[in-house]
Amino acid sequence: MDTKIKKKNPYGVVALTLAIISIFSANYYYTSLPAAIMAIIFGNKGRKMYNSKMSLAGMIIGIIGLIIASLLLILNIHIFISNVIRKS
Repeated sequence: MDTKIKKKNPYGVVALTLAIISIFSANYYYTSLPAAIMAIIFGNKGRKMYNSKMSLAGMIIGIIGLIIASLLLILNIHIFISNVIRKS
């Protein structure tokens, strides 16, 4: 009987969960940016410790969530500043 014991990867699960949260809450930068940064950190840690694909997926989706949240934040700041300048 050759049974292979599979290691559990809590870092991959946390990274993927945080990355999905960062994507769905991208318009709320105060939630999305920390979630994306933590997803990247946990994904990197899980990738080094367990070498799992779930950690890599969490890290990649976290990077995408960070880019989307950053672009939306920059867009919101630009719109706010242009409205302030237009009113004065």
